[in-house]
Parts: sequence; structure tokens; C-alpha cells
Amino acid sequence: MTLGVVMLVHTGFGRAAQMARHWAEAGCPVIIHVDSNVAATQYDPFAQSLSEFPDIRFSTRHRCEWGTWGMVAATQDAATMMLEEFPDVQHVYLASGACLPLRPIEELRDYLALRSDTDFIESATTADVPWTIGGLERERFTLRFPFAWKKQRWLFDRFVQLQQILGLRRKIPENLVPHMGSQWWCLTRQTLDAILQDPNRAVYDRYFAGVWIPDESYYQSLVRLHARKIESRSLTLAKFDYQGKPHIFFDDHLELLQRSRCFVARKIWHDADVLYRSFPVAKDPERATEEPRSGRVDRVFSQAVKRRTRGRQGLYMQSRFPSSDRENAVGATPYAVLQGFDDVFPDFRSWLTRQTSAEVHGHLFAKDRAHFVDESTVYRGGLSDSARLRDYNGKMFLTNLIWNARDKHQCFQFGPADSQDIRWTLAKDTQASIWVVTGAWAIPLFASDRSASDVRAEAARLQRIEHKFLKSLRSPEARARIKIKTLAEFIEAPMETLQTIIDDIAGHRGTALTEVPQMADLTGLPDFLQDLKNQGMHPFLTGDITENAAAQTRTVPRRKPYVISQK
Repeated sequence: MTLGVVMLVHTGFGRAAQMARHWAEAGCPVIIHVDSNVAATQYDPFAQSLSEFPDIRFSTRHRCEWGTWGMVAATQDAATMMLEEFPDVQHVYLASGACLPLRPIEELRDYLALRSDTDFIESATTADVPWTIGGLERERFTLRFPFAWKKQRWLFDRFVQLQQILGLRRKIPENLVPHMGSQWWCLTRQTLDAILQDPNRAVYDRYFAGVWIPDESYYQSLVRLHARKIESRSLTLAKFDYQGKPHIFFDDHLELLQRSRCFVARKIWHDADVLYRSFPVAKDPERATEEPRSGRVDRVFSQAVKRRTRGRQGLYMQSRFPSSDRENAVGATPYAVLQGFDDVFPDFRSWLTRQTSAEVHGHLFAKDRAHFVDESTVYRGGLSDSARLRDYNGKMFLTNLIWNARDKHQCFQFGPADSQDIRWTLAKDTQASIWVVTGAWAIPLFASDRSASDVRAEAARLQRIEHKFLKSLRSPEARARIKIKTLAEFIEAPMETLQTIIDDIAGHRGTALTEVPQMADLTGLPDFLQDLKNQGMHPFLTGDITENAAAQTRTVPRRKPYVISQK
């Protein structure tokens, strides 16, 4: 059984000549098509370098602009020459100058000999598989594309829009169901000859000449009319990124390509000397009949695409940094934001540290400086406590802090007196747990022993700021885990909220509270709030605090509701 190779070349002529020799030395006739855009100064030396091989021929040259009919016309002429001049050829393999055989050609030939009536070509309808990149799926078969997408992009887009607005549609030829797939196929002589000699070829050619990227649909569609047996897969390992651009294999992909056991791979970098020296591998009788295992490569590349587009939570890279739409989370790990608790409980930070062993910071976004857990001037990762440096990009300050200290659960205090540039970042971060006691800013004002008239303006300012923060938290765009209680609601039953915070931070290590933080003395707070109202400032975020609730100085520990004691 003889295998013929049609090779498309437009660049990298040194490597293309090397590959053509390799195919020819293995007994495969080769028909080479060189893009007509290639100058004679490059074409002539390339053709001359292969003149010693009688089974290497050159077909009529066409201009092969990406996405246009020239690519199909080139393969038609080359395939016709192959069938006419080499009658012993039973399978025709379409390759490029950047394709590299990974296994011995003899193994590929033996593999095809056992499947003499099978066509290997990826072929699927657009309705079944959403492969296309750029939004044109079915429309690529029903609209006209006279302009090149790469060189005439503006005209391409405007003409597509015009056809969509006017509702223009092309008629698909009768009995033809458009299919798509990889352009790198391996067809039997019978199927390829039937496609090229089809009585309706002129109709099909005229139709596909107006299809966008016809080299990915012409043979993929017509093979359905003539093939006896189709394996809808390519024998060439070719991977594409999330933008539809082909991946290039470099020397560091050596092990990955070895594991794939595929027959041919593209696109190989022209300077990947290690790959060109290592492949094809030596023939091994034990592996001669082994099936290609491209699934191994697929998994690696799918993970790479995910890492490329999604990245790791809380870690930024240049490719995703400019676009907020490509964020998957600001923080690398879950963290807690606590607002108002240190106002209600003066010793709250040390208490929370004892209960959870978490890293409990002070007000990281305070106006004077970032108050780290140990009140140091520099925290992990070289983060400075400078408010000016922090506020240059508060979002990145928070991201770096969480990333550099991701081995421990991070908690920090927040409040209306802090810099608020970070509020939307907190609200949208899926890693954040935000606990707010609204109106707790009134406690420091009350404890200052200043009259209501003296603190009225400050109370109004803090309430306006907190109200804006709450609007962010209650926005449909908020993605954080958010719990909000008024000061009145919280001081009446603080233990339930505190226990929930402990459970959230400590996880399975959380236990029922046995130690209660000392609450600030709130005796007289209702009168203070009433004085603010009398001054014309209504502290609505505090809630309605009664004198009995304010007079509480000690809370009783409450067991977790799900802990059941048995006698």
C-alpha cells in the first residue's frame, strides 16, 4: 500500500525541504504546493534543492490568503496531480511544511493498510459542535465573504453587517449538509477521486468559493456524500488556543509529543532543533499497532487554556490584568472583612485570633496607614504600610496581601473612616466574607464624651459613607458572602453572629464559644442617638436601640444549634 503526501508550503523552506525529503525517503510520493505570493528568489532554490527526488513534484501555484478559496484550489490541483501521476497511491495525506512525523512512516502506512476503506477527516455540523471562533457558525455558509478577513478586516465586517441587516442569504446546494473540521485530512483514493470527479463539482466549487474559511468545510462536507467509512478525526496532532490560533510546538514539548503517540504533529517551530532531531522515533514492533492517544495532549492543552484565560485566583498576569471581565476572583483564598465589630468589642482582634488562629489585621485601609496584624511597617511580600503606596492601587494591595499570606486565613477591619476606593472590589470578590454591623461608628463618637452638636457633622459624614458601602453590598453585582445587621439587632443577640463568624473562618476546627469578648459600655447610647436626632441628624443605620439592650454588659455563651447533647 502506497501513501501519498500533499504538502502546502508558504514559509520555513529549509524545514519544509527537510520534511519533503523525509517523506520521499520513506517511499511516499510528495506533491508540493507553494503559495504564489512566495517570490522566485525563494521558490527556485527550494525547488532546486528537491530536484534529486523523482517522486517529489510541484503543483500549479495559487494565492493562498487565509480564509479564502485559494487554500482549497491548491489542494485540488495537488491532489489531482497525485492521483494522475501515482496510480499506486491508496491514501492521500494532507500536510504542511511545518508538520513533523512523530512515528516512523512505516507505522503510519501499516496503520492505513489495515483501514484501507477508511477516510480520516474531522467532520461535524455546526449545530452539533460549537467550535467556531468569532461568532460565524451557520452564517459562514449562508453569507458571502468576498473580502479577506486578515487584510481587509473593516470591509469584511461591514459587508457581513450589511448582509445581516438586509437579510441576504445564500442557497446551500441541494443534498449538501455543511460540515466543519480540521483541514488536515487523510482520504482514500476512492473518496478523493469521487470528490474531484463529482458531476456537480462546479456547483460545489462555486458555492464554497464564497464560504468563509472553506478549507475547513469543503472536503469535510463533500466527504459525507462519497465516503464509505469515515473516522471523524485527524491523524495530525494540531491544537488551537481559545482565540482559534494554532499552538506552536517548541523543544520543551518533547515529552508531551512522545506521550501522544500521534503519527504527525503541527505546527512545529522552525528552530525546534531538539524536536527535529528526536522525531520520528525509532520503530518499535511492540508499539507499531498502537492507537494515537491525543487525549493526553488534549487534557494538558485544555488545562493550559484554562490557566491562560482564567489564571489562578488572586494571581494576576499581564494578559488578564487590563480586563476586569477576565477575573475569576480578587483574593487567592477566602478572607474575612469585619466592619463595626472592633467598635462594639474593644478587644475584638485579639479575641478573634485566640478563637480562630487566623491572621487578624487592624484597619488595612485606614487613612493614616495600613495596620497589619503585628503593627509592622512591612508585611509579607514587601508590602508597605504607607497609605500613599496602598491607595495608588488598593485592589492590587489587597490581592498581594491575600496571595502572599494565603497559608493562613486573613481577616481585617473595615469602616466608614477608611479609604473607600476598595468597596466595589470587596463587594464583587467571591472569596470575601463581609460582616457588617451598621451604625457601629456611633460608639466611638459616643465614647468621646463630646456633645451631639459637636459630632453631628462627623456622624452624618460616616453614615453617608457607610450607606454607599451598603448599596455596593446590596447591588446585584455583589458576589461576596455578605451578612449585615444593624447595631440594634447585633447587641441584642451577638453570640449567634460571633459563632457564625468563627465557623466561617475556622471551618471544621471551629468550636462552640467558651470565651466572650468584652462589649463596650453602651449605657446612655440611646440618649446620645436621640440627641443626634434632635440636632437634625437621623442615625437610621444604627437601628432602634433600647435602653435595656444598651445596658447589657455581659452576654451568655450559646451552644451551636447543631450540637446535641445526649444523656
